Amino acid sequence: MPSAPAEGRLFVVGTPIGNLADLTERARRVLAEAQVIAAEDTRRARNLLSHLGVSGKPLVRLDAHASEAEIERLADRVVAGESVALVTDAGTPAVSDPGSSLVRAVAARGGAVEAIPGASAVVAAVSVSGFAATAFRFVGFLPRAHKERLEALAKLADDPDIIVFFEAPQRMAETLEELARVMPERDVLVARELTKLHEELLRGTAAALFRAEGSREWIGELTVVLGPYEGRAPAAVDDASLDARIDALLAEGRRAKEVAEIVSLELGLPKRTVYERVIDRKK
Repeated sequence: MPSAPAEGRLFVVGTPIGNLADLTERARRVLAEAQVIAAEDTRRARNLLSHLGVSGKPLVRLDAHASEAEIERLADRVVAGESVALVTDAGTPAVSDPGSSLVRAVAARGGAVEAIPGASAVVAAVSVSGFAATAFRFVGFLPRAHKERLEALAKLADDPDIIVFFEAPQRMAETLEELARVMPERDVLVARELTKLHEELLRGTAAALFRAEGSREWIGELTVVLGPYEGRAPAAVDDASLDARIDALLAEGRRAKEVAEIVSLELGLPKRTVYERVIDRKK
C-alpha cells in the first residue's frame, strides 16, 4: 500500500482523459493531501478538485509558456519540503504535455519524484486498435506546417512499428488526406473523444478513411494509430501518369517544391528528379 503524500516530493499525477470515474483512488488521495497543485490550466484543475470536494488548495499555473525562473521556483519549493502534485489538462503529465521541465528541475536538485499512474489516451487507443502491439512509437503531435508535416509522414511511412500521434481537429482533414497519399494501404484507427459520451472509433486503410471521412467536420480530442507496416513496394509509374499527377497538383495552385514533395512521397521517387520534371511541366 503506497504511503500518503510525504513532504518534499513531486507527484506526477495522471488524471482522466474524459470520464471522471477513471481517476484512481491513489490520485484522489494525493490531490487532496498535496500542499500545492501545479496545473497546465488552473481552471480545469479547479473543476477537478471541485468534483473531488477539495477546496482552498493553492494552484500554480505551469503551462508550455512557463519561464525557467517559474519552474526553478517551484522546484525549489519541492526540495524545501513541500509536496507538489503536477497535473495536466487530461491524462498523464509530461507526455506531449507541459511538466517535463519541472520533473528535470526537481531531479537535478536531488528531489524526490513519484509517478501516480492514470489514464493515457496513447495506451487506451492502442488497446482498442486491434493491432498486435509488440512495439509502438508515440510521436506526439505532427508538425503544424504543411511541409514539415509531409516530411514527418514520409519518415513514418517506412516505420514498421505501430505509430501513435495526436492531432488537432482543425488539422485532421488535411492530415487524413496526406495519410491517404503517402501510405494509402496502411491500416489506421482514429480514436475520437476516448472515454467521453461521444467516443468514436473509426477504422480502415488510410485511403478508405479519407474517402469516407475526409469531408467531415472534426470535433474533439483525436488520437491516431497507424498499424504495423512491412514497407512499401517500389512504385511502377509511367511518364504519362507521372505528368498527369504533376499537372493536377499544379492546377490546384500548389508551388513547384510542394508538388515535388507530394509526388515523391506518393510514388516513392527521388524528390530532386520529380522537382526537375515539375519545372519542365511549368514551362
